Amino acid sequence: MYTANAYNTYKTNSVNFASKDQLLLMLVDGGVKFAKIGRQAILDKDAKKAHENIIKAENIFYELMATLDVSKAGNWGQSLMAVYDFIVRRLTDANIKKDAAIMDEVIPIIENVKDTWEQAYKVSKKVKSE
Repeated sequence: MYTANAYNTYKTNSVNFASKDQLLLMLVDGGVKFAKIGRQAILDKDAKKAHENIIKAENIFYELMATLDVSKAGNWGQSLMAVYDFIVRRLTDANIKKDAAIMDEVIPIIENVKDTWEQAYKVSKKVKSE
């Protein structure tokens, strides 16, 4: 019991004290995690679990879309918004059809987004420290 409470306190504090960059990384990491859980649930024929987790992944990308200021990000931001939109549409398709093949298509894209943001975070930390 104590371990579970300590872990929950740690998780809450890590979110409460995270920088904007760290929160973004947590979000995209969650997107990968929930998409993979959703995919496995499709394979396991657990429609409820698949739906719940795919919706969580979709909601993460809706949040990323809502917080992306395309007016400041220019062409790069528009391209990123198009990628986020594509991910959400494919997740929706996979959820409606309960199709693991669509998840196999979209999960690498989500992982690529995660990897890109992790690289950007590392570069920004390096630049800030110089």
